[in-house]
Amino acid sequence: MALTELTILFVEDDPVFRNIVTSFLSSRGATVVESDNGQDGLDQFKNQEFDIVIADLSMPKLGGLDMLKQMNQHQAGIPTIIISGNQAMGDVIEALRQGASDYLVKPVTDLYLIENAIHECLNHSFEDSLNIDEQESLSYLELNENLAQLEQCGEAAKSVQQQLFPPSRVEYHNVVIDYSLFNTDDVSAHFIDTAMLGEHHVMMYMAHFHPHDNRAAFASVLLKSFVNHKLKRYRNGLSNVITEPFNMMVYLNDRMRKSGLGIVVDMTYVVLDLTHYRVSIAQAGSEFRCYIKNEEGLSPIALSESLQLGMTDWSKPSIQFRTLLLGEKLCISTQVHEHKQQLINDEFHGLIYQPDISPGGYIQLSAS
Repeated sequence: MALTELTILFVEDDPVFRNIVTSFLSSRGATVVESDNGQDGLDQFKNQEFDIVIADLSMPKLGGLDMLKQMNQHQAGIPTIIISGNQAMGDVIEALRQGASDYLVKPVTDLYLIENAIHECLNHSFEDSLNIDEQESLSYLELNENLAQLEQCGEAAKSVQQQLFPPSRVEYHNVVIDYSLFNTDDVSAHFIDTAMLGEHHVMMYMAHFHPHDNRAAFASVLLKSFVNHKLKRYRNGLSNVITEPFNMMVYLNDRMRKSGLGIVVDMTYVVLDLTHYRVSIAQAGSEFRCYIKNEEGLSPIALSESLQLGMTDWSKPSIQFRTLLLGEKLCISTQVHEHKQQLINDEFHGLIYQPDISPGGYIQLSAS
């Protein structure tokens, strides 16, 4: 396997995230030693030889940064990947100064990115070691190891999924994305995400999983993982698919269909080219509508009907293009009157449990 003969120290205080990452790394052939706090991680490091250390910076008993400094004093030069929340970039910079090889920003939901970082630290080629067939096999392996746990434990599924959602407001250069997502159960059937793809492109999408059960949590992990795989390839100059909504939806349909999860997906995927404020939209299923929002309200964007992703007879998504004019905002919303009214009123709350409001929500892109 791709990580065979590697011994990894993984220091992470979140038991759910630690279990998922450990299962993944073990499935790739690595021997993983777990620790749930910085002091124990340091003690493990002193008592055993490791090929690489993966550690959260925010840790009880001994913070990740102090742990890293003491590890370097004991034995310098061990490759280290640090994990941090967005609020701790100062500590990330200091950790890199202390010799950390790479960092990942929480929530780390793309398991392939973790292996990619390991290979880059050890000067191996990730693209050579992990091909599409292996990715599909890995998806099945993750499914078998984690789906049973998520199906049986609603709290575990809820915890896994909630780590994936961004904050209610995401600010990029010249772009702001706001959303509200209303949920009435432990696990949301709806999922949203967004990313700055480079200097000139912003992506956002909204998805809805059928059937609605605890599998939706795992479907969220897989969907974000598939998207992040294409994002990593784009940033490495290997593929432009993530900037091409039509091709991206074709790819996602193939991945979801072969995942073995038994879930189909309504999805609207949008890319904004900031050079010309040109919007490209691809849509599958009928759960969502796209709108242009201005001072006069919401104006629907025409998109023809298309089957949901993951269906065996799926052919292609609906496609539309639009140039955003000054003062216009692009929105995706579920087709619930209450949701559309709240969107018009600029009510953005992020992911919230609201039993008296129909499940679903909306996401809005504002460009300046």
